[in-house]
Amino acid sequence: MMLLRSRLSPKRGLGASAGLLLALCLAAGTAAQAADSGLVLSRAWFRMVMPSLPAAGYFTLSNPTGTAQVLVGAASPACGMLMLHQSVNQGGQERMAMVKSVAIPVHGKIAFAPGGYHLMCMSPTAAMKRGNTVPVTLRFEDGTTLTANFPVRNATGK
Repeated sequence: MMLLRSRLSPKRGLGASAGLLLALCLAAGTAAQAADSGLVLSRAWFRMVMPSLPAAGYFTLSNPTGTAQVLVGAASPACGMLMLHQSVNQGGQERMAMVKSVAIPVHGKIAFAPGGYHLMCMSPTAAMKRGNTVPVTLRFEDGTTLTANFPVRNATGK
C-alpha cells in the first residue's frame, strides 16, 4: 500500500469528496492522489543494487487536471541526496544527466522508468534495502508536495 501526504496551503482545504477520493486511492494501494494539486502517483519503487551504489527511483505521475505542473525536486530520509535525473544517449554513449525540473502536462503523464527519467538516491542509508519501504517527498514549482512510500526492490525489480 502506498502512503500519501500532501501539504495543503492555508487557502485551500480538503473537501469531503477529495478526502474520500484520497482514502479510496490509499485503500486500493495502486495509486495515490495529491488532493490539492490533482496529481496521481502510481507504480512507485526503488531499485537497489548494493549499498555502496546509488539507488534509482521510478514512478508514474499523472495530471488529470487542466493545470500544468512542474516537478522541481525530491527528498527522502533514506538518501543522503535525492536528485532528478534522466538517462540520455549522446553519440552512442549512455549517460545520466541531472535535470532541474520535469513538466507534467495538462491531462498527461510522465513516467520515471529505467532508461529515462528517474530519481537518483546518492548515499543510501541502511533503510534502503530490499523488502523495506521508504518515504519520498516530491516538490512542485507551485509549492505543493506529495509524499509516498516507495518499496525497495532488487536489480531485477523484484
